[in-house]
Amino acid sequence: MPNTLKLKYSVEHHVFGVCTKIGEKLGISTSSIRLYFVYVSFITVGSPVILYLILAFWMNIRRYHRQYNNPSVWEL
Repeated sequence: MPNTLKLKYSVEHHVFGVCTKIGEKLGISTSSIRLYFVYVSFITVGSPVILYLILAFWMNIRRYHRQYNNPSVWEL
């Protein structure tokens, strides 16, 4: 796999994790959610960016709590 594809998948996994999770929950394609997010951000002068950051923070906290409550064998 070329380095550009690895970079693309890495960026999409870390940056667009919120859009991917919303798409999975609602059954909508991730690319359309990203487009709607961009359009709404332009229309409302960037206020959805705050919502995006809150959701990203929430997802990070949930992941941390799952790892803390269910440690792997290597972390014991």
